[in-house]
Amino acid sequence: MTTFNNKTVLITGTSYGIGRATAIAFAKEGANVMLSDWIEDATTEDAIRAIGGKCSFVKCDISDEAQIKNLIDTTIKTFGSIDIAINNAGIEGVSSPLHEVTNENFDRTMNINVRGVWLGMKYQLAHMLTKNKGVIVNVSSIAGLIGFPNASTYVASKHAVIGLTKSAALETARSGIRVNALCPGVIKTPMIDRALGGNTEVENAYQNAAPMGRFGTPEEMAQTLLFMCSDGAGYITGQCITADGGWVTQ
Repeated sequence: MTTFNNKTVLITGTSYGIGRATAIAFAKEGANVMLSDWIEDATTEDAIRAIGGKCSFVKCDISDEAQIKNLIDTTIKTFGSIDIAINNAGIEGVSSPLHEVTNENFDRTMNINVRGVWLGMKYQLAHMLTKNKGVIVNVSSIAGLIGFPNASTYVASKHAVIGLTKSAALETARSGIRVNALCPGVIKTPMIDRALGGNTEVENAYQNAAPMGRFGTPEEMAQTLLFMCSDGAGYITGQCITADGGWVTQ
């Protein structure tokens, strides 16, 4: 299949997890993929080139406006345009009760998870509006829909991503641009491994909390993102697509 043949997809947070799986999935569908992360790791790039895919990498701290602008400019210079942008990069922050959250943890989490998405959209939309065409998907979380104890800052940041998504979608609905959010449940990634701390009992509890009784996989999220960015989703904008094994339905 070459559903995205010659389309250019910009993805942040591609060194591991959902970002890595999504980058590989788009490359398999014929897309030019601009990889981005603040960690320099050639694993994703090597995997794409091994299947004959086209990609490039730009190191970027998404909370830094100059670095975001360079990422956008480099993508356009390298591939000629940005057709699809997936703002996936994010951090979980430090788990603690709200009254114990430090200023440093709050600011860092908000700078990456909210400011980073806002800056990405700011420059992505400016480019897409010159073409009256494009798709943006922001990766939020079920934590953007419900609360979790000891994760107030992360939860607040992911709620904010949904707010940014909905407002941007309304602003661009008649400009040929679609903006949506993906809300993954508990996905088996390095982030969840860090959050659960290798505690088998806690891990089992989280798996059992989903009606499907298991973690989701990065590859499942990648397939959802492929659909959200495809022409088949052409009448979907301003929506939060939840892929969580039924978690928030309970």
